[in-house]
Amino acid sequence: MNFQLWRSNNREIRFGIMGSPLKSLVHDDDRYQRSFHLFLERSSEHQCMRDFIHSKLPDILSSIGDGKSHLNVIGVGSGAGEIDLEMLNELHKKHPGVTVDNEVVEPSSQQLHNYKVLVSQKPELNYIKFTWNKMTASEFEERWKLSETTKKADFIHMIQMLYYVKDPGATISFFQSLLDKNGKLLIILVSGESGWGKLWRKYRHELCNTEISQCVTTGDIKSLLDSKGVSYHSFDLPSQMDITECFTEGDEKGELLLDFLTEVLDFNKTASPELKDGVLELLRHPDCSMESEGRVIFNNNLGVIVIDKPN
Repeated sequence: MNFQLWRSNNREIRFGIMGSPLKSLVHDDDRYQRSFHLFLERSSEHQCMRDFIHSKLPDILSSIGDGKSHLNVIGVGSGAGEIDLEMLNELHKKHPGVTVDNEVVEPSSQQLHNYKVLVSQKPELNYIKFTWNKMTASEFEERWKLSETTKKADFIHMIQMLYYVKDPGATISFFQSLLDKNGKLLIILVSGESGWGKLWRKYRHELCNTEISQCVTTGDIKSLLDSKGVSYHSFDLPSQMDITECFTEGDEKGELLLDFLTEVLDFNKTASPELKDGVLELLRHPDCSMESEGRVIFNNNLGVIVIDKPN
């Protein structure tokens, strides 16, 4: 999952052994990155995104731009850029000959560095001007408002990052307000019917530290948009993740995956026995996973929401 480190200095409120606070995984960047990359190895996350990008996204992108020779794109929480560049490639296919201004918003220095390296290896991207913004979504919003710019965006994407903003609804409203005529805002999050959704519903109080992250799913966002009368299109992205190692006591990779699933640093060592047992039991439950050939396969389904420029 392309979770990024949208950090907060606020105090945490979750508790583990002997009442000590459970620490968020985002506080240890090295362990976060290792758990994230292991997650990508064990899951079909990026593949299901690529399938969507190549099959559905072209039609979505075909109507943007309104015949302009230059397009403005904003990537919020772009990570290391692999998925961004695939989307930009589809945009280029739909609008050949068009130049692109691509604002990259990403707070992780390491991820931004990786993105820049990736771009440096692709001279064919010379039709894109990259602007690197090492900041969170809220910092970008604040800077944008202070600049009083009238610039508008034709395509904005927010992939797996709304967990890390204080008010997802307000963040969506702000970026939607930046859309130009025929502009599109694309959001990808875990599905409410995924194992993540089930885990968060049961252990929201224990695992969802609202000072740092929101346990938000596409189901939550759809309800929010419905309540505001905002129209949107949605797509389901089937995905799965092998979490078998989580159930082997002392398995290093299993512990990394557990950290990623719970977003708790050293969950196996710091969570109370009751919380640990409960989480492991739920992760193995048919509501969250299926067992196949001795492997435990977690439901990692995602959802896509596409929002147009407000009327």
